Amino acid sequence: MSQSGTTAAFADRSSPSTDATTVVSTEDTIQSLLNAVHTPDCRAILAATGDDALSASEIAEECDLPPSSVYRKLGLLTETGLLEERTRVRSSGHHTSEYVRVGGDLVVSIARDGAIELTVRHPRPEHRSSIATETGPSR
Repeated sequence: MSQSGTTAAFADRSSPSTDATTVVSTEDTIQSLLNAVHTPDCRAILAATGDDALSASEIAEECDLPPSSVYRKLGLLTETGLLEERTRVRSSGHHTSEYVRVGGDLVVSIARDGAIELTVRHPRPEHRSSIATETGPSR
């Protein structure tokens, strides 16, 4: 499955609840999220951006990763909706992108009929409203 078919992994917001969770039930979306958290580099980036928003260079330093790898992983993680990109405004006028983790716990459930559902618990409720919505079928 290619990442280009998914506008955002959290696009399937079938049942957000009041306790800051998003339930994902479409197979492609679940697969995109699992692919993103499968690699150690992505998990390191998610851990580093859990409390504070960091720039790509700060992430590279914090995670001891080459900048080229960081940029590839940031693209994947923002596309799936696990990271949010923001703009860090500087008084010098040279603004930069910074990234912060949006999702918290990922819980995979398998129903008796074999259907898979993934629940994303958000550590900060304000992030739930920033999750992208699907614009239509895969292109």
